[in-house]
Amino acid sequence: MGTVTIGVSIAVPEPHGSLLQERRAGFGDAAAHGIPTHVTLLPPTEVDASDLPAVEAHLTEVAGAGRPFPMRLSGTGTFRPLSPVVYVRVVQGAEDCAWLQQRVRDASGPVARELQFPYHPHVTVAHGIDEAAMDRAFEELAGFGAEWSCTGFALHEQGPDGVWRKLREYTFGGSVVPPQVGHADVGRGTIASR
Repeated sequence: MGTVTIGVSIAVPEPHGSLLQERRAGFGDAAAHGIPTHVTLLPPTEVDASDLPAVEAHLTEVAGAGRPFPMRLSGTGTFRPLSPVVYVRVVQGAEDCAWLQQRVRDASGPVARELQFPYHPHVTVAHGIDEAAMDRAFEELAGFGAEWSCTGFALHEQGPDGVWRKLREYTFGGSVVPPQVGHADVGRGTIASR
């Protein structure tokens, strides 16, 4: 059957996801349109295609133990010079993301793995582009903010064309937090070009 490359992530909902994806493309990041805007729970991981049912069963268990939580993005950060990334910061929900990613990568599960860097939830808005464009991304998105209620996560597979496609969504099993879906600070959720 061969191998597949999978990832697990929390989607940034509309209209924020498309806005950040368009901005990422506008900074010159060629990968922007192949990667839905997200917070990573499991980075790109190669698995045997025959292991996908076990992965899906494991993620169903992880989601069943989770509960919805508020997510808030605000401002920018960077991993430079260690890694050529500019990102939008997760300022609320980071602990919940950390809890989830630990369970997804649990040593007893089918996608146990070590990370190259310590886990730091974020939304990438520029990766591996020239320094001037990275600086522009950092400055222009510094005022960005968005809030929503995170109710689950998704499993994606990277195709041979480099595009990530959703295989399945997983909804949390716990009680629901107060709805905040789609809320953004006026003037912060929409970013004007400079």
